[in-house]
Amino acid sequence: MPARGGRLGSVFLLSDFGTADEFAGVVRAVVLREAPGCPVVDLTHEIPPFDVRAGALALERTVPHLGRGVVVAVVDPGVGTERRAVAVSVVPGAGPGFLIGPDNGLLGFAVEVLGGTTGAVALAPATWRLGTGATFDARDVFAPAAARLWSGARLEDLGVPIDADTLVHLPPPRLEVELGVVHAEVLWVDRYGNVQLSARPADALSAGLDADLIVVVRRATFVTRRSTSFVGDEASTQRRAAAGPGSAGGDADEGDAVGLITDSNGHLALVCRQRPAAIVLGVLAGDMVIVRNGERTRSAVAGGATS
Repeated sequence: MPARGGRLGSVFLLSDFGTADEFAGVVRAVVLREAPGCPVVDLTHEIPPFDVRAGALALERTVPHLGRGVVVAVVDPGVGTERRAVAVSVVPGAGPGFLIGPDNGLLGFAVEVLGGTTGAVALAPATWRLGTGATFDARDVFAPAAARLWSGARLEDLGVPIDADTLVHLPPPRLEVELGVVHAEVLWVDRYGNVQLSARPADALSAGLDADLIVVVRRATFVTRRSTSFVGDEASTQRRAAAGPGSAGGDADEGDAVGLITDSNGHLALVCRQRPAAIVLGVLAGDMVIVRNGERTRSAVAGGATS
C-alpha cells in the first residue's frame, strides 16, 4: 500500500534479539507508532548473540529477495560506545532502498549485493533521559529513522552526511581455489545442519572437481602468502563425498553419506540425507573445509585417462 509521501514497501527487521524477551516486539511497535500502517516483516531475530559476521551473511542472503522498503539490522555488541549509528541509501532498484544499523560491518555485504552505497548519514544518538538508558538504539534510534524513511523523509533529513568509504567493512569470506582442491570457509550452518561454503559452482568448475570427492575439516588459521597454508592441527574429520543432485541419497543406513550440492543461495553446500551434515563432519561456521578430488580422480589426472 502507498505510504505517506508516496513510498511503497515495508520495514524489514533482522536482529540477534531472539523472541524470549520483548526487544523485537518493542522495535516493531515503535515503527508502527511512528508510521501507522507500515508493513513490518521480521526476517529473523535468531542471529547468534553479538555475531556480527553471521548477521551480515544472513542479511546478504536475504536482501535479493526483498521488495522495496527499509532494512533495520541490529547485531550491536558496541551499543553504548562511540560506534556510529548509520543509515545508508543504495542504488535504486526493485529491492530495499535504505539500510539502517550500527556501523560495525553488519550492513556491508548486503549493500554490495544491492549495488553499492549512494549516500550515508550518521544518525543522532538518542536523547538520554532518566529510566531509559543508552543501550537500546534499535528502539530509540533505528526504528524511528526507519519509520521516517518509509514515510517519505530524505536520507539527509535524518543525520549528518558521512563519507561512505569510512563505513566499517568486514573481511570477505575466505576462499582459495587450485587444481583439484577448493579451500572454503563455512559461512552458515542452517537448522537442518546443511553446511554452506563460501565457494560457488564456478569455483568447483575452476578447480576441476569431480563427482568423487574427499572432504577435510580444518579448524585452524587460514593464511595466504604465495600459496595456501593452514596454521594449526588438522581435525580428524575426513570423509568421502559425492557431487551433484541426490549425491547424499541412498538407503536409510547410509544417512552419513555426504553430498556436495548447490544450495538455494547459489553456494556449494555439504549435506546429508535427513542427517545434519555439520554434526557428521564436526564443522562449525567459521571453520575451513577442504574439498578435493578423490584418489581415483587424482590418479587419473596424474597418469592420464585409462580405459
